[in-house]
Amino acid sequence: MVARLVVAAPSSGSGKTTVATGLMAAFSAAGLAVSPHKVGPDYIDPGYHALATGRPGRNLDAYLCGPEMVAPLFAHGARGCDLAVVEGVMGLYDGASGQGELASTAQVAKLLRAPVVLVVDASSQSRSVAALVHGFASWDPEVRIGGVILNKVGSARHEELLREALDESGVPVLGALARVGEVRAPSRHLGLVPVAERRAEAVESVAALASRVREGCDLEGILGLARSAPALSGDTWDPGAGPAESRRPVVAIAGGAAFSFSYAEHAELLAAAGADVVTFDPLHDEQLPPGTAGLVIGGGFPEVYAPELSGNEPLRKAVAELALGGAPVAAECAGLLYLTRELDGKPMCGVLDARARMSERLTLGYREAVAVSDSALAAVGTRMRGHEFHRTVVEPGAGAAPAWGLHAPERRVEGFVQHGVHASYLHTHWAAEPGIARRFVERCRG
Repeated sequence: MVARLVVAAPSSGSGKTTVATGLMAAFSAAGLAVSPHKVGPDYIDPGYHALATGRPGRNLDAYLCGPEMVAPLFAHGARGCDLAVVEGVMGLYDGASGQGELASTAQVAKLLRAPVVLVVDASSQSRSVAALVHGFASWDPEVRIGGVILNKVGSARHEELLREALDESGVPVLGALARVGEVRAPSRHLGLVPVAERRAEAVESVAALASRVREGCDLEGILGLARSAPALSGDTWDPGAGPAESRRPVVAIAGGAAFSFSYAEHAELLAAAGADVVTFDPLHDEQLPPGTAGLVIGGGFPEVYAPELSGNEPLRKAVAELALGGAPVAAECAGLLYLTRELDGKPMCGVLDARARMSERLTLGYREAVAVSDSALAAVGTRMRGHEFHRTVVEPGAGAAPAWGLHAPERRVEGFVQHGVHASYLHTHWAAEPGIARRFVERCRG
């Protein structure tokens, strides 16, 4: 089984992304095939992971897909690799609100039987760091904290004090990163700016992270820790062998800077279901790919690119013609906004009688959902778990049925089903219900 480790922290903001991405890039530069993973539903960090490793960044989300799917999805992504690095989410033991350890980094580490490297923000402490690490290491005996990386260390003397304190903890120090020269990626209303929007600068940032990690961390010790992970039994997830159909409909997936949020498994599932999957960029392409029979428009930041998307009138008209003609269209969050009449006053595709605008309110959290309208994506009664993350609101008009009935944390209906369109704010992971991709491709065949 592939060597593996989980990069975690006591809390958000401690430096998980810095360390995890730096480790991925450093080990990749050393010639190892590194498989990158991220705990939780986040789309942005996996983009930096992919840049660091040259492989798709993949999510491991025990809420969206179920705990039983974590190890199989991990094994699928890590197949043929020398090392897998899993970046955690929030604090080590933080999970889905009110549901214990579900979807926490700790749960994923246990499901993968992977050792944990704890990244500690040491900027405002010295000897107390030992108590902090001891508490995290002893909280759950099934979680193995194999080492600590000290981040935001103020000076050589500060590092010496921290190391002396941790000598008594029994948890080895595997690295120390100075506070000076912190490498930062720009952020905005929903977190880091995605790689797709700043690729040249992102390449430089990732290279700088790799350099910092090489200089400040014991890479040999970290690799040894990863190789100490025991064998992981169980199945490897497989998107399927695909049907025997000779006709493969073209399914176009929106990409580029405005629509950079997509789980890698979605394209794999569509291809396995018999589709030819082609990516297009709504910012630049004036027509859909030739022969497009179905359309998938995932998440991203259309609000940032509203003028450019609006200005690409030929593509807006092509999308509207396809959708209003009854072709299957699956749109999530950003895709939903793109299908409305307007976004912040800028004309969009006009497929849905609705208007979208930016809001001061952040909508964030896991959701339990059931399909309340039959669509190209899901039959009535299909149960899914999803995630919302947006600072926009959609003001609906008439003519569409709701897509989902949400059961937690509050009861409400959400989204639009109209013609062949299924549009919603809800991000879902299709590996949890592979029938979704098969159903969508069948509808594309007509």
